[in-house]
Amino acid sequence: MRRFLLLLCLPLLAVLAPVCAMAFNPFEAARIDQKPDAGLPLDNEFVTEDGARQSLKSLAAGRPMLLVPVLHRCPNICGVTLSGLMEAVNAQSFKPGRDFAMVAMSIDPKETTADAVASLEELRRRFPALARNIHAVTGSARAIAAMTDALGYRYAWDQDIGQYAHIAATAVVTPEGDLSRWLYGLSPSPEDLKLALTEAGKGRIGTWTDQILLLCYHYDPTTGQYSPIIWDALRIGGAATAVSLAGFLGLAIVRERKQRRERADG
Repeated sequence: MRRFLLLLCLPLLAVLAPVCAMAFNPFEAARIDQKPDAGLPLDNEFVTEDGARQSLKSLAAGRPMLLVPVLHRCPNICGVTLSGLMEAVNAQSFKPGRDFAMVAMSIDPKETTADAVASLEELRRRFPALARNIHAVTGSARAIAAMTDALGYRYAWDQDIGQYAHIAATAVVTPEGDLSRWLYGLSPSPEDLKLALTEAGKGRIGTWTDQILLLCYHYDPTTGQYSPIIWDALRIGGAATAVSLAGFLGLAIVRERKQRRERADG
C-alpha cells in the first residue's frame, strides 16, 4: 500500500519541485538579523591558515576583533571585501595585531587550510604590512553554524552558481566576546571603522579624544554607519520648527476667518 501511494505521489513531486525551486531565492534569504550585544561562542576551535587549531578567543587575545564571514574560494565579492577592509584599516590610526585582531572566517565547512592560504596570497601582495596580522580560518559545520547563528548572519546555498549566497559585512566584536556592531558593504569608511573599534574597545584602545569623538556620533544599525549627532539634532529641530510654523499658520488662518465672520455678522 505504501509503495502504491509513493508511486502516486512521484508525478506530483516532479511537478512541484521546479515550482519550489523557483520560489526560493538564495539571495533573498541572505541577510543579517540584528542581535545587538549578542554573546558569541569564541571558545569553539577553528583551523588557522598555518594548520593550527585555535579558538577565536585566543586569536583575539583580549582585543577587539574584526570578524569577516567569507568564502575563501569565492570568485566574486569576498576578495574585494577583504581588500576594502584592508584599505579602511590602512587609512585609520589603530594598528591590527596591536590594537585589534582581524579574522576572515569561512562559512563553508568544505573549505580547507589550502583555501585559506590562497585567499591571503593576494592580500599579502597588496598589503604586505597588514596581511601579516589577519588570520584566515576554516571550521567544522557545527562551529561555523554556532558562530553564524549567534551573529545573526544568514546565507543560503545557490545551486545555479554552486556556492553560498551571502552578504558582504564585517562584525566588530568586543574583547569580552560580544557582538558590538556590523559594518556593511565591500569597503567600510575609515572613520566608521575607527569609531566602531573605539566603541568595541570600551576605553581600552584609542586616546581620550577618540572617546570624546565617539560621543558626537550615532550608529545606525540599518546602514551600518555612523553619523554626526549634530545632523540628527538639526533634523529634529528642523522638523519641530516646521510643525510649529504649520501650527502658527493654521491658528492665524482660523483667527482671520473668525474675524471675517464677525465683521460680516456685524
